[in-house]
Amino acid sequence: MALKDIMAISGYPGLYKYVSQGRNGIIVESLTDGKRSHISATAKVSALSDIAIFTNDGEKPLREILNSIKEKENGAQTISHKSSNDELKKFFLEVEPDYDTDRVYTSDIKKVVAWYNQLQVLNMLDFAEDEKEEAAEQTEEKADSDDSQEEKAAKPKAKAQPKSAVAKEKKPTAQKKVQAAKAKPAGDGGAKKSAHQKKG
Repeated sequence: MALKDIMAISGYPGLYKYVSQGRNGIIVESLTDGKRSHISATAKVSALSDIAIFTNDGEKPLREILNSIKEKENGAQTISHKSSNDELKKFFLEVEPDYDTDRVYTSDIKKVVAWYNQLQVLNMLDFAEDEKEEAAEQTEEKADSDDSQEEKAAKPKAKAQPKSAVAKEKKPTAQKKVQAAKAKPAGDGGAKKSAHQKKG
């Protein structure tokens, strides 16, 4: 099962599998006991594929963190999420030495450890499908970027002729303004004359 189909829900223990769209929310199935629940649209639901851990250089996808734990433990269970804060921090530094200690809290580490252990029990630590999809997305993004750059390079040439055409269309308008400006003094003089006649 891909990480995009596995959900973490705020206020609910454990992990869940997305089942379907429900009325004003979604239907999920607990990976612990298989029970299905309706989750309101207002609940905070995150697919594991969308979760990342802050590092000093940016972010690292949760999948890579879980893989690091898997390698460290040779695929076995890891430290309990109920371990002391100091033990959890020490463990996480071994797994990801570059994690941002200011923005990644002990509560976050507990969640990651608990998720790993649950996925390990369910034999769901093979992320080949996720890696394949990520590689496909990167290829698609690169192709879109290349196409965009080609379009930008072609746009100036395509616009060169229309610009000159627009400039030519503006000339008659400028002439009209000049003619209007020449006619203006006569109008002003007429206005002054009219005012002078009133004074008399």
